Amino acid sequence: MGAYILRRLLLMIPTLLGIMAISFIIIQFAPGGPVERVLAQLSGTDVGATARIGGGTGSEVGTGAQTTAAGDGSSSKYRGAQGLDPEFIKSLEKQFGFDKPAYQRFALMIGNYLTFDFGESYFRDVSVLQLIKEKLPVSISLGLWLTFVSYAISIPLGVAKAVRDGSKFDIWTSAVIIVGYAIPSFLFAILLVVLFAGGSFFNWFPLRGLVSDNFADLTWWQKIIDYAWHLALPLTALAVSSFATMTLLTKNSFLDEIKKQYVMTARAKGLSERGVLYGHVFRNAMLIVVAGFPGAFIGAFFAGSLLIETIFSLDGLGLLGYESAINRDYPVVFATLYIFSLLGLVTNLVSDLVYTWIDPRIDFEARDL
Repeated sequence: MGAYILRRLLLMIPTLLGIMAISFIIIQFAPGGPVERVLAQLSGTDVGATARIGGGTGSEVGTGAQTTAAGDGSSSKYRGAQGLDPEFIKSLEKQFGFDKPAYQRFALMIGNYLTFDFGESYFRDVSVLQLIKEKLPVSISLGLWLTFVSYAISIPLGVAKAVRDGSKFDIWTSAVIIVGYAIPSFLFAILLVVLFAGGSFFNWFPLRGLVSDNFADLTWWQKIIDYAWHLALPLTALAVSSFATMTLLTKNSFLDEIKKQYVMTARAKGLSERGVLYGHVFRNAMLIVVAGFPGAFIGAFFAGSLLIETIFSLDGLGLLGYESAINRDYPVVFATLYIFSLLGLVTNLVSDLVYTWIDPRIDFEARDL
């Protein structure tokens, strides 16, 4: 197992490098860039996605594309630079790192990322790590509770559907699951806002933030209630389509196990149906479900839906990534991509190790990678 883990860890290096390289190359061909954004702010023509972001400029590794324009000595390769001092333009290029070739910028970025030095945000005057740390509570809350809720619904429902396979209960619950899976979460979120958050009917739930403004002044039990109160609608919107796959996976896994010989033997020995189901079938059937928990959590964590965060004014990593891409805040964009990619690769390895922990018969070393 040690050799398998080592091989997987070594394979993460070229995989992560490839992800970053492809993303970096794509950015080179994207229109606009941080220099042009600063020039647009100076000329008053900036139409960035987030007006609340200030106009300051921090030091950064330049990664944006540059729009070329032919002209005389007073012209510039940046749109909006006409009439400005060329020395000022050069100082901006140096500040953002555009005075270096692209390969040097990429090498510098990767070298810094190896030590988790992500630099500072271009336009927020704060370190990228600090910025991500500020947004993590929202994304972790959504990811953790979404995973818990989806498992809490999917496993009992999947077991019940397997035991009652082909019954009316199985048919109508399947219909409900399919309908829920087909509903886009953001549309359901809008419906919840209209119905329960002061849209047109009831005003039972808050529409903004993860906690109330007076959260620090509340008692511990009031904090729990306030936290759950704010999470209720966004979590419901995300969960409505999240448990369909896990429910059907649980059902099919139980059906496969119920048909095996050891189940027939247990029944022949006189064990009750409940004893057979939870004493023998449950552990084997839950192998694939439990082993997939790390991946399910990371998936829910990543999917902390941009639209859900926007609708409910939750300032999480999804909204941060969107705003950073629109505003050409490339240190934030590449840092979040790097962290998410690394977490995804590590989680895949953890999922495989969980398989072997639950079922020692699985031996990944005996298989080719």
